[in-house]
Amino acid sequence: MKLYSLSVIFKGATKANLLKAAYDLSSFSFFQRSSVQEFMTFTSALIVERTSQGTRASVKEQEYLCHVYVRNDNLGAVVIADTEYPQRVCFTLLDKVLEEFSRQVDSIDWPSGSPETINYKALDIHLSKYQNPREADAMTKVQAELDETKIILHNTMESLLERGEKLDDLVAKSEHLGNQSKAFYKTARKQNSCCEIM
Repeated sequence: MKLYSLSVIFKGATKANLLKAAYDLSSFSFFQRSSVQEFMTFTSALIVERTSQGTRASVKEQEYLCHVYVRNDNLGAVVIADTEYPQRVCFTLLDKVLEEFSRQVDSIDWPSGSPETINYKALDIHLSKYQNPREADAMTKVQAELDETKIILHNTMESLLERGEKLDDLVAKSEHLGNQSKAFYKTARKQNSCCEIM
């Protein structure tokens, strides 16, 4: 599970305007990073342009999933993740980023802003924090803990059943042994009774 890109984009009347972006391209080779970053920037802007106001969507592009949310005030955000990353966590991240961005950056700056002029530094922090969805999102963390508990409980039940089966085998063997020892005792007594010296 990995997040590659997180962008805040203003959806203008004719084209989308990138306001701020953060990237984690460490999984790509050094020589690929600039072209991958350009691809992600272009794809993010294109998706925002084609998404209507007040809409959330997920778009599959090659082996990536691009999650987009464009609010009614035309402020949008895009996160690009691998296909394993939980969709709900992506949209939680987008909500949080857009809410925080709109509080810190004046809406007058949105149509004409650029990554150099917009003063918002939290994208890199959010991108690194949300790399592990279990740590970043409380619901995912609780779900992971429930899954672990379920696995432990399942293993405990299996071991109890195995132990119960082993005890049943021991009881059956002891009953069989008890019958054999009684038979041996009777036989030994008979043998000893005929050999008594008077």
